[in-house]
Amino acid sequence: MSIAVFGSINIDLTTYAKRLPAPGETLHGDTYGLGLGGKGCNQAVACVKLGAQTAMIGRIGPDMFGETALKALNELNVPTDHIYSDPDNKTGIAVIGVDEKAENCITVIGGANMAIDESDVVRSQAVFKASDILLLQLEIPMQAGLKAAALVREAGGRVIFDPAPAPAEGLADAVLSQIDIITPNETETGLLTGLRPSNRAEAAEAATRLRARGVPVAIIKLGAHGVYFQSATEEGFVEPFKVEAIDTVAAGDCFNGGLAYALADGQSLSDAVRFAAACGALSTTKRGASSAAPTLAEVTAMLNA
Repeated sequence: MSIAVFGSINIDLTTYAKRLPAPGETLHGDTYGLGLGGKGCNQAVACVKLGAQTAMIGRIGPDMFGETALKALNELNVPTDHIYSDPDNKTGIAVIGVDEKAENCITVIGGANMAIDESDVVRSQAVFKASDILLLQLEIPMQAGLKAAALVREAGGRVIFDPAPAPAEGLADAVLSQIDIITPNETETGLLTGLRPSNRAEAAEAATRLRARGVPVAIIKLGAHGVYFQSATEEGFVEPFKVEAIDTVAAGDCFNGGLAYALADGQSLSDAVRFAAACGALSTTKRGASSAAPTLAEVTAMLNA
């Protein structure tokens, strides 16, 4: 299997406190961590830790955070051959607040991630053409992502799109028709469809709306309430795995990494969604972003429990 991840690379500053501060309020927190993040980077690490042949395509800046990111990626065995050092932009960062219920709020400053353009696609076109699965997110410019998607699909691969952070104005049908699988959470689903789902029936309606606009497969992530999926030939619901969650920051990214791994491995859609849900659930039992991604052995043990 071969998976390409075209997306953001950040350094995350994560703070932990009993609750998240209100506007204008200062709180004493419990602890903090500085680590590797960015939705693209998290998804790449998730794929590598599961054992998939993975290529990460992205940008960093010529600064301390960029050096830190490269060092961390190398330590995690994520290939860095297709990560470009942008002389004109800083490495992306994210400031993350996490409360005692494992809920979070995030401010992202894209930096070099938002300077990604068609030149990055050209530089790595051989990788895109050779990939079974491409993972995309919205922490890099959409136009560049769609150029990469076209290369992957023309070569017979599939594109999994995590529409995060979802734009307030939604996404055009022309974008949805250029991907194969979309994986929004409740908030993103609300922005894209006008319906924020809280149960299986509402998720089914939202998925139907998304598919009517051109995307073949819609997977609606309902967090602790489970996952709904729908295609032209099947639909279903994966009940949530019971875990003691301490940090949900990486859940969505580990879900997508797990989904890519399982589909590239030849699993059916229903089995792949269940595998991905286990990846997402396990990630919430650890703190951090990339560092929270589970191994294949951990996922297998959960699925067989």
